[in-house]
Amino acid sequence: MLDHSLDRHLTALLFGPDKPGIVASVSNWIFNRGGNIRHADQHRDDAAGVFFQRLVWKPAETNEAESEGQDFAVFAREELGMSCNVSMDNEEQRVGIMVSKIDHCFHDIALRFRSGEFRGKAVVVVSNHPDLAEAAASYGLPFHCVPVTKANKAEAEREQIRLLQEAGVSLVVMARYMQVLSEDFLSNIGCPVINIHHSFLPAFAGGRPYHQAYDRGVKLIGATAHFATADLDEGPIIAQDVARVTHRHGPENLVRRGRDLEKAVFAQAIRWQLEHRILVYHNKTVVFD
Repeated sequence: MLDHSLDRHLTALLFGPDKPGIVASVSNWIFNRGGNIRHADQHRDDAAGVFFQRLVWKPAETNEAESEGQDFAVFAREELGMSCNVSMDNEEQRVGIMVSKIDHCFHDIALRFRSGEFRGKAVVVVSNHPDLAEAAASYGLPFHCVPVTKANKAEAEREQIRLLQEAGVSLVVMARYMQVLSEDFLSNIGCPVINIHHSFLPAFAGGRPYHQAYDRGVKLIGATAHFATADLDEGPIIAQDVARVTHRHGPENLVRRGRDLEKAVFAQAIRWQLEHRILVYHNKTVVFD
């Protein structure tokens, strides 16, 4: 369910070397074309000398919005030396969900999509197990099971890419999809991939993090949503949260408490991505909340 108050609004995410006059130059460019800035936010990384900005503006009624977005990106790159991405805020983004057997994150985001909470639409579910086929059908989502083994991983990933691309996805989310995506998959899918990991990264990467946490006697457990990369649980972090635990909480208690964190953190990361609020810089993110 799109917010039609945002019809014809453009959102730009840009970053590059900081220098005087960037904000004025950007504002003047929009003003001189009859546009109206609705929101602007910026950040400077003092250590790196890098400027980041998120802009939302409405073009003049006489201007073609998509063309203006393309022109702005050229202006930002060629005149300001900034990396820039511009999106139309009323475009309905199509999201593919990857899942295995664990279902709590899948149910949570499927309900959020169905209720219109996200600025986007879930369009396909791809799994390596058949277990959630009936659940996907209850949400009206096409479900495809592609079994993955060590022997067929490359072939299976090619089929997964085909299914996701045929559905026209612009974002893939791993709702506890318990497989490591290969570098070939991530290079060829053609869109960002967000994963939810059940620990406060970089602590307890890999499998069974709640049991690792229990063995270490931690007093905080967490969840982390990050962009997937070929390095396991090493991608740029988008959102995190924690809960306090004590010596009285066994592994089962940690899993139960952690699942609430996972759902909230995963949903927040997806929301920010669909609202064009995330800038990836090196292996970090700047999130304009």
